[in-house]
Amino acid sequence: MDFFIDRLPLYLSGAGTTLVITLLGAALAFVLAMVVGLLGTLRNLAARAVATCYTETFRGVAALVLMYWMAFAIPQLTPYEIDPVFAAVLALGLNVGAYGAEVVRAAVNAVPPTQIEATVALNMSWWRRTWAVVLPQAWAQMLPTFGNLVIELMKATAIVSLIGVADLTRIAQEQRAATGDTIAAFAGALVVYFVLAQLLIIGMRLLERRANRRLGRLPASDSGLWSLLRPPPVTAAGGGR
Repeated sequence: MDFFIDRLPLYLSGAGTTLVITLLGAALAFVLAMVVGLLGTLRNLAARAVATCYTETFRGVAALVLMYWMAFAIPQLTPYEIDPVFAAVLALGLNVGAYGAEVVRAAVNAVPPTQIEATVALNMSWWRRTWAVVLPQAWAQMLPTFGNLVIELMKATAIVSLIGVADLTRIAQEQRAATGDTIAAFAGALVVYFVLAQLLIIGMRLLERRANRRLGRLPASDSGLWSLLRPPPVTAAGGGR
């Protein structure tokens, strides 16, 4: 315990870098997933081809190899240097975004066709239909899987130490090298990773409950600390009031 307490500032510094890469990577992945996922639901063949090309490419490439390309290969092929943190965010965001796009596509396709037909009958534009009817329902379906992807992204940040980023794993490796105490060095990292994961889980459950409450799938009385310790009830798409 004394080992960890004495080095707590170092671990917190590494955790901050891990958290920044996680949040920026998740934000990039979310934007890519929404755009590509919606493209994949269109009837336009070219749009679907672009979406398929992206998802199949980045789901088929290991995030570590992609990160090495960003950090080391591109600077050799071009006159531009890429900051290691930016390379990590870009590689992880592109990789996770490909999985997220499939989540978006599946959630949008799960919206009952009768509701789409009703919006067509009302002469609503594609954009208005998507924004006002489809996404609010699909959003609640996406969130649990998005939450898992964000947790996986956070754990995947452990590989960024391989390109020289001083993240939590890199701090643990340095402490192991400096003290020779492998168990204490990585026990500290394990504790901090666990705390970060729990914070992200609570944040995602807050978003899930808010989305379900707006759709009438969760009573307003279901709130408080204890409600965050259990996942929201699973409901079918379109199962509103």
